[in-house]
Amino acid sequence: MSQAPFRRSSLPTEAEDVVADTFLAAFQRRGDYDRGRPDARPWLYGIASNVIGKRRRTETNLYRAYIRSGVHPAEILGRQVEDGINTLAVNRPLARALLKLSRADRDVLLLVAWAELSYQEVADALAIPLGTVASRLNRARLQIRRTLDREEGE
Repeated sequence: MSQAPFRRSSLPTEAEDVVADTFLAAFQRRGDYDRGRPDARPWLYGIASNVIGKRRRTETNLYRAYIRSGVHPAEILGRQVEDGINTLAVNRPLARALLKLSRADRDVLLLVAWAELSYQEVADALAIPLGTVASRLNRARLQIRRTLDREEGE
C-alpha cells in the first residue's frame, strides 16, 4: 500500500496511525474480503478512506487553521514540508476548495488523484456503483475548478 491516501494526514505519526488502524480493521474484517479479487488494494483503500473519514473533524479543523493562520505550515510543524506530502497544507486555495466538497466527493477525488486507483477500484474500495464514482468525480472536479477560478479572480 503506497503512502498516497495518507497525504491527507499532516503529520507522519498521524499517517502511521491511519495505516495501523487500516490494517487492524482489515485484519478484523478479513472474513469479508472476497478472495476472488486479484488485488486487495481497493479493499484496503476503502477501509483507509473510512478511517480517514472518522478523523475528518480534526482534518477539517487543521485545514481551517492553515487557511486562517497565514503562517507557513513548516513553521507550525517545526520542519520542512516533504515532497508534496503536505500539498494541502501549503496550498491554501486547494485546501479551501477541498473543504467545500462533500466527504463522498472528496474521497472519490483523492482516491483517483492521490492513490491513483481506477474508477473500478474506487467503486470497489467505497462499495459504490461505477457510475456513482464517475458522477462524484465529475462533480468534485467541477466544484474544485469553480472554486479555484473564483479565488483566482478575486
